[in-house]
Amino acid sequence: MTGTGVEAAVEWLVSVAPDPDACRWVWERDPRGVALLPAGKRWDVLIIPGELGHPALDVLTRLIDRPGPVLAGFGDTRMGFFVAPGTAGRWVGTGVRGVGRGTWIVVPHPGRPAREGVRWLIPPDGSGTLTDAALLELAMHEAAAGRGGR
Repeated sequence: MTGTGVEAAVEWLVSVAPDPDACRWVWERDPRGVALLPAGKRWDVLIIPGELGHPALDVLTRLIDRPGPVLAGFGDTRMGFFVAPGTAGRWVGTGVRGVGRGTWIVVPHPGRPAREGVRWLIPPDGSGTLTDAALLELAMHEAAAGRGGR
């Protein structure tokens, strides 16, 4: 993603920040290249263990052209799928942590490679596209069934 797409993604992400200019400043100047953003305004995040998240993402990308933004954590041990606000409060699932209103997430700049820690597997495109939680649940079930047969 380059140029206008990155700019749109930055604007979409910082739109939830209490101080968007401070968020941009951190992305530009902090050596870690990450900012804290509040969840629950434009998105919630479902955090899934990487051993299930990666195969679920494979299933999702076979079903739809482009899911919503997806983060990977340290060593890809966890993945964060951006879903509609309010999803975290309704989600019931073993091993899945919902991050919604009142919580914050670490977010790298969408147009730069992460220097350490958290990175985008699928960066936001600025359009507001999110992963459909019901489709993510189905993808997780299919991924889990596929792992169980191995």
